[in-house]
Amino acid sequence: MPPGATKTVARIHPTSVIDPDAQIADDVEIGPYCVVHANVKIGAGSKLASNVTVIGGTTIGERNVIEQGAVLGGDPQDRKYAGEPTYLVIGDDNVIREYVTIHRATGEGNTTTIGDRNYLMAFVHVGHNSTLHNDITLANSVGCSGHVTIENNVTVGGLTGLHQWVRVGRAAMVGGMSRIVRDVPPFMITEGIDQKVRDINAVGLRRLGITQEGRLALHKAAKLLFRSQIPLSEALEIVQREVKITPEVQELITFLERLYKGKMGRGDQP
Repeated sequence: MPPGATKTVARIHPTSVIDPDAQIADDVEIGPYCVVHANVKIGAGSKLASNVTVIGGTTIGERNVIEQGAVLGGDPQDRKYAGEPTYLVIGDDNVIREYVTIHRATGEGNTTTIGDRNYLMAFVHVGHNSTLHNDITLANSVGCSGHVTIENNVTVGGLTGLHQWVRVGRAAMVGGMSRIVRDVPPFMITEGIDQKVRDINAVGLRRLGITQEGRLALHKAAKLLFRSQIPLSEALEIVQREVKITPEVQELITFLERLYKGKMGRGDQP
């Protein structure tokens, strides 16, 4: 510490219970009635509001805001789980609102991972072994089953349920109250109990700086892939012949081709 500098001390409400083996950065703020278990790390600038529970095996990065009643790092809801050590790792600059639950992984040494700059609204659930990348918004009461992967810049509307092993592609938007049982293609708007692809996510694409040429190419590809009666394998061949292959179109093609490696429209499912 430089001469004359003062040490910042974590502000912990006297009603909170912090295990002495927890590693709390000096400027963390912990409000009333929180419980932080052993084998927890909380990074600089993070804030726990009140009644937050952080369970062992959880690492929280810097500048995260965690609101009332959230439970982070609970045991996985998996009948196979037998108490083996598993983990939850949360990155930086996330907002985790009231009563969110995020579970550790199942399978010894495995990790549930939350990236950076995500916004998880009230009552969101993220199940075991799931991976959320960066800049994701999950609206109220979204439920992610185990082994779900959500790529960068995705928005999921409230009360949506995602089946185990589903992957949501980059910059997709999922409408509220949807039932998602198959992978969601990148750059598209998908919604409903029948999981229909409606169109490109034009607003999201503009926010990402995708050019008009890129958006038009995606729109043309989407019409062939999702709004025609052509089987997917044939539609992919037509897209590669007739649509300008921008980086985004190639990403879409690659995403859809990998579906054949999995099961039931879920490319990650073993």
